[in-house]
Amino acid sequence: MSEYRTSIKEIQDLTDDNFGNMSNLYLNHYDGCTETQIRADLSAKREALLLYSGPRIVGFTTLQVYEHEWKNRRIRIIYSGDTIVDRVHWGQQALAFCWISRVNEIKREDPTLPLYWFVTIKGHRTFKYLPAFGKSFYPHWSIDRSDLKPLADHLALDKFGGLYNCKTGIVEHDESQGHLKKEIAHPTKEEMSKESVRFFLSRNPDYLIGHELVCICELEEANMKPFTKRIFRKAANADAMAETV
Repeated sequence: MSEYRTSIKEIQDLTDDNFGNMSNLYLNHYDGCTETQIRADLSAKREALLLYSGPRIVGFTTLQVYEHEWKNRRIRIIYSGDTIVDRVHWGQQALAFCWISRVNEIKREDPTLPLYWFVTIKGHRTFKYLPAFGKSFYPHWSIDRSDLKPLADHLALDKFGGLYNCKTGIVEHDESQGHLKKEIAHPTKEEMSKESVRFFLSRNPDYLIGHELVCICELEEANMKPFTKRIFRKAANADAMAETV
């Protein structure tokens, strides 16, 4: 962990060097997109969580936060963009720690509003973040969270319109907006032993051409795995201490 550091930047505060480094990192892992598309996608988000090793950006994720009307009440949505980490640095946890701490800050902005993580997933490695963070989510291979499907459908239709297939739960692009490079797209034998990986492949068989599985997870303490809850509470305690100083 000591070799890594993270920072959070508003998209508007990213420098041209930041954009260039992030675009290069994306293009090193994905085909079917251009730097212009990447910049447009980044510009549609609110902030970026950056992972550094030394002076270099070696990973990032982006998010957009917005409120939405659902069943006659306001809810809050964290919409995630692609999460990319340079292959040399797979396995680090610093970016995950940063993301959980940021979720805590967003929740504390208005604790009364239900908070949901809305994410569209292009690869099995990104899908593994869901069972790492949450006890349950939609879709899940063994826990029935069909109660979340109407919200997932509603948010996906609102964002993607006719590209979203309610029956399959997939955003089906007419032309790829980015798909994993062949050399990293397929799971290893070890990865295939994981139920989450097999489930993702069964639900999104066309991920190789850039189709995206729509997922949603409640970001509430009661639905957090012990690891997530520990980091979440640690961030809350740190914020509380800072406010008393």
